[in-house]
Amino acid sequence: MTEDHLDIKTPEYVAIQFKIAGLGSRAAAFIVDQVVLMLVNIVTIVILFFVMDGMESTPFFLKESTFPIAVVVIGLFILNWGYFFFFEFFSGGRTLGKKVVGIRVIQENGHSITLLSSFIRNLVRLIDSLPTAYFLGIVMIFFHPKHKRLGDLVAGTIVVHERKAKKKKKLSPIEKEINLRGLSQNDLGLDEWTLKSFTAKDWKLVSTYASRFHQLPVEERNQLTKQIADLLLTKTGIDLVEKKETELENDLLILYLILKEEWEFEF
Repeated sequence: MTEDHLDIKTPEYVAIQFKIAGLGSRAAAFIVDQVVLMLVNIVTIVILFFVMDGMESTPFFLKESTFPIAVVVIGLFILNWGYFFFFEFFSGGRTLGKKVVGIRVIQENGHSITLLSSFIRNLVRLIDSLPTAYFLGIVMIFFHPKHKRLGDLVAGTIVVHERKAKKKKKLSPIEKEINLRGLSQNDLGLDEWTLKSFTAKDWKLVSTYASRFHQLPVEERNQLTKQIADLLLTKTGIDLVEKKETELENDLLILYLILKEEWEFEF
């Protein structure tokens, strides 16, 4: 590992390099998230205030007791904690603030953050916020060689900079082929759970297929298409029985586009 960079070798022996997010970028993302949460909290409290104030039929014991306040406090706690948990798992390790800054949370092995890791990481957030204003978390991030807070250590996660897709002045032959066929990522419609089932090994396989697409004779390409489709497209639940060679090619090229966004990056 070089300074502020992390080299990961996956179980499939694919080397991936990540740039670790430091205190500055993480603090900027956190500030954006806090602004979003503050606005949501204010709107929620105002709405509840007017709702409670307008409920003339509300029982007397509810108006005079602290029960409604307790419900609001618990609800806001769940909202503020669940915000990080929900976005980090269901949005590929990115809260709204992280998306703006361009960072994300991943597992130390380079894979997307898991449900359990997201839960543990954000549960320990309560300790990282001690004694006030995330002091413990800030100190940990500043001094840890991989810029980890306590939640990252316990959950086995790390925050890295978003890897941007390579920009090319000219379209590659396979990109021209994809454009010619009018294909896009939305044509396959993979959900988050299905996308997480694809590994770096799958990406390497489909990227090799795409790179050799125009180099193979038609018969050999049809045979290779069928073999790779049996390995990869079955994960998507697509029925391959009635599919023609051209349709299988299209599905694999779409899958190539989808996995390319996840696995082929540069800093």
